Amino acid sequence: MAVTRMPLAKALNTSLRTALETDPKVLIMGEDVGKLGGVFRITDGLQKDFGEDRVIDTPLAESGIVGTAIGLALRGYRPVVEIQFDGFVFPAYDQIVTQLAKMHARALGTVKMPVVVRIPYGGGIGAVEHHSESPEALFAHVAGLKVVSPSNSSDGYWMLQQAIQSDDPVIFFEPKRRYWDKGEVDTEAIPGELHKARVARTGTDLTLAAYGPMVKVCLEAAAAAEEEGRSIEVVDLRSVSPIDFDTIQSSVEKTRRLVVAHEAPVFFGSGAEIAARITERCFYHLEAPVLRVGGYHAPYPPARLEEEYLPGLDRVLDAVDRALAY
Repeated sequence: MAVTRMPLAKALNTSLRTALETDPKVLIMGEDVGKLGGVFRITDGLQKDFGEDRVIDTPLAESGIVGTAIGLALRGYRPVVEIQFDGFVFPAYDQIVTQLAKMHARALGTVKMPVVVRIPYGGGIGAVEHHSESPEALFAHVAGLKVVSPSNSSDGYWMLQQAIQSDDPVIFFEPKRRYWDKGEVDTEAIPGELHKARVARTGTDLTLAAYGPMVKVCLEAAAAAEEEGRSIEVVDLRSVSPIDFDTIQSSVEKTRRLVVAHEAPVFFGSGAEIAARITERCFYHLEAPVLRVGGYHAPYPPARLEEEYLPGLDRVLDAVDRALAY
């Protein structure tokens, strides 16, 4: 077994290196991904080892980056695009929604679109405006796109491998405040399917469902609740589109309560879809309404206020208390 303990950032770098070594059709494109190695050093050393034809520094033009990736995919390549920060993706939103997401259907299935769009997302790093957003619901709403987010190093390594190997376009959201969290990575054992949720902690009294940066918070909440005699199950969704509702349903049928947590605003967020579907599927099992914990329906605040905006341990535990009080 090739098990190594590494930060999420290193796991992603290792995964990209493996993809470049394995498939000569894999390319990496983005702003400062080459010589600099990316703002978060996710592509560090790759241009030096694989050359400027495969790890390409692009102009500051997100629409052009994604448009070029679409053209390369049509010619048989597997481009991996880096959008430097979450808030920078919107110039490329037109290309992603009107072209990338629709070409497979438009061609009646004859055209494949193996493009991965990597987006560091979420808050918690004290950044300036446009650098701490969580726009995953805007992409999950678009038919034709897959949307995923790893919460740990092992999933970071393997989910990126699986996304690159997929013939569908994948929006790959990377929780930037977890880049430096270390975890074990077995580079020889795939932990699961790309869109399959994982029970990160078993419990009997309530289910906490989360993805990306909030999984760690929910695990901490479950540990805190255990000290008060409460048994909390934590489900790491891993995929936002499609969502593995079967795993959530199995958990909720056991615990009879569900709280969904994400950094994005609660209003029209992915938690709303989960709450609706699980209410439909588990109506006669639920002993409390499905509750949601998330950001506020307001523009992301200045860095000095972000800890008030981000859903933390207290807000998750408050929702747990409210659900268990029914």
